[in-house]
Amino acid sequence: MQIVRGNIVDTERREIFKGTVVIADGIIADIRREDNEEDSYIIPGFVDAHVHIESSLLTPAAFGDLVSRCGVVAVVADPHEIANVMGREGVEFMRQDAVQSPIKSYFTIPSSVPATPFDCAGGVIDAETVAEMVASGGYVGLSEVMNVPGVLFEDAEVMAKLSTAKAHNIPIDGHAPLLHGESLAKYVASGISTDHECSTLEEAKEKIALGMKILIREGSAAHNFETLKELIAIAPHRVMFCSDDIHPDDIVAGRYINSLVTRALKDGYNLFDVLRIASHNPIEHYNLPVGLLRVGDRADFQVVADLITLTPQAVYIDGKEQLSTPHLVPKEIQINNFNHQSISLSDLKRAVHAPIDIISVRAGQLITDIERYTPSKDIANLESDIKHDVAKIVYINRYNNGVPQVAYCSGFGMQCGAIASSIAHDSHNIIAIGCSDAALQQAINAVIENSGALAVSVNNTCSVLPLPVGGIMSNKSGMEIATRYQHICNISKETGCHLHSPFMTLSFMSLVVIPSIKIGEKGLFSYDKFDWIDAGASL
Repeated sequence: MQIVRGNIVDTERREIFKGTVVIADGIIADIRREDNEEDSYIIPGFVDAHVHIESSLLTPAAFGDLVSRCGVVAVVADPHEIANVMGREGVEFMRQDAVQSPIKSYFTIPSSVPATPFDCAGGVIDAETVAEMVASGGYVGLSEVMNVPGVLFEDAEVMAKLSTAKAHNIPIDGHAPLLHGESLAKYVASGISTDHECSTLEEAKEKIALGMKILIREGSAAHNFETLKELIAIAPHRVMFCSDDIHPDDIVAGRYINSLVTRALKDGYNLFDVLRIASHNPIEHYNLPVGLLRVGDRADFQVVADLITLTPQAVYIDGKEQLSTPHLVPKEIQINNFNHQSISLSDLKRAVHAPIDIISVRAGQLITDIERYTPSKDIANLESDIKHDVAKIVYINRYNNGVPQVAYCSGFGMQCGAIASSIAHDSHNIIAIGCSDAALQQAINAVIENSGALAVSVNNTCSVLPLPVGGIMSNKSGMEIATRYQHICNISKETGCHLHSPFMTLSFMSLVVIPSIKIGEKGLFSYDKFDWIDAGASL
């Protein structure tokens, strides 16, 4: 039997009292009201309501080791990144590795692998596979439905996946940026219950009015908390917190779910509402077997120093205190799907003879804008236009030794060099941006030589962070990768890039299901038209 004393924050009765939590066999056997000398507070553990663990560059076990130190006791993970690389085999790897994690990892079934018919991934999860996975048990929902046109035009494959989820009464997550009006109403009526892509308060309110629950997202590239935080007061019962995609250095720096809670409290939002959003709401929505600091629940909670910083002093999961345990010792992992030969400089050439559409990046957003760029003269090979913040962006299919697709992008602020990555949502082909073909070639070939990596080329020197697990994750510990990732990010800033998270932003430049313009298998893609843009043509 274990005894934990402190000021107990009861989020159901909405009161705080001095007391004792009694734990027996991982269960809260009793909560007693009694005086004690403890100044600390006992609160529910936090839950990340939607995260792609792979985006942390860590395996589930290493990820759990890192986030448990932020007061997080559980996550709802969508493994569609590794599913795009390895199919169902990749999903099973994530579930097996998560068994070693100190936190509780619950998985949803990827609904969009590949994300659209326009993507070329390394794996496929079709309606038949979804049915098999649902029947196997162990999944808490159907992952974000990104094929919005497939829902609106009632594509047979998409509708079959939705029908399977509804028949088994598991939640269906959404992904519908900027969708509104009749189209949104039809999307919601199909059974989709959440959305984490809201970029305006009005968009979120409309979705809530139709019955959706909104996940306020704050990741490494997408920052939506400030825009959406009013929802905490307006509709606290219909809001959850999530990271979606987050890198390890942000987690170590405390910019995770714990940060959203402290920011909300600093802004004056009600303590009990905020704590319920960070715990009760996702647990109840996904029907998770996670404790909520009640007698009879699993002993999943945290002890914090105060109700301002919420600094964890102890984190209990199934009654086991986690912060006193040593960091995870990583193991060797062999799982990948990578097939591409080194590229030459000639592969990157592109002539520009007329005005062209280019990708314009919004800082802190995944949404991009379409910008019209007019060169001062015809150019046989435009490498970049540094004066106008125009850099060359390259996409290469890594599964079929694909030919590079070359376009242009503004908003990174690069003055020299190049960065490249094998993390390119959602199919995870090779993506790169740079100011010179020589730097692009060096960075891209470093990614290829490592069968997956992050790479920076500056002044003819290339720095590399290998990602041997599926070409998107490392097999090292969270603390080690946080340090190494921060190091390579610092080097990337030597290119002149001013974005907070250059690699995370770059990884979304190929995600065609995010407005308004991206790069993919056939060049530039228009989200509004949901089709390819002809080379040199304008929207």
